[in-house]
Amino acid sequence: MIHPTAIIDPAARIADNVEIGPYSIVGADVEIGEGCVIGPHVVIQGPTHIGKGNRIFQFATIGEACQDKKYAGEPTRLVIGDNNVIRESCTFHRGTVQDNSETRVGSNNLFMVNVHVAHDCVIGDNCIFANDTNLAGHVVVDDWAILGGATQVHQFCRIGAHVMAGAGTVVLKDIPAYVMALGYPATPHGINSEGLRRRGFTAEQISAVKTAYKVVYRQGLTSAEALEKLQTLEVDSAAQLLVDSVKAATRGIIR
Repeated sequence: MIHPTAIIDPAARIADNVEIGPYSIVGADVEIGEGCVIGPHVVIQGPTHIGKGNRIFQFATIGEACQDKKYAGEPTRLVIGDNNVIRESCTFHRGTVQDNSETRVGSNNLFMVNVHVAHDCVIGDNCIFANDTNLAGHVVVDDWAILGGATQVHQFCRIGAHVMAGAGTVVLKDIPAYVMALGYPATPHGINSEGLRRRGFTAEQISAVKTAYKVVYRQGLTSAEALEKLQTLEVDSAAQLLVDSVKAATRGIIR
């Protein structure tokens, strides 16, 4: 199941049923879990841990040293969960010691062609990254986020859960949970109601999220004033996720 032209370092740990295509390179300190399919011309460097059932397409570069000028060869890591699809020419870099020494990717994500995941990014589960999306260093993307083609995310920004960003969006500040964003710089355009319905949110939960959104974005309040007002309301548990993401924003939120 490993093509004879593939170059595999003897120190790599590869499950028995992994497929590796022609001319791919797997370095030392790489672990690849059961059921993974590695296409042709893929380069995987370590330390990198790849879970089960992942599919990586041709010309992807996984676990390479990062592009941060402070990086001095320290043994940082890339950790990838299970059942991700990583399409052609994607690049995932390891972390830096200035953060947690680790770039982390969750499970069940789709990375379309030419997506870049920089050092120290933390990505949740069930996300979609369309073609040519770029995440700078230290970016956090929570579960179920969808980033349209060529979305560009500034370092240290956080993309909240269930966010949807339109194609070509440039993210310079945090996007709270549930918000739809578009533009350069990104601006809010309501909540991702259709996505929430598809994921089983009730009408009451979606209504509660909309109410919290209106307090944050439709009443002319600062973030601090909005949070203060929301504390006086009975906030649904679903809407609380939006409140918490506003509260946790370190770069401010998109406006």
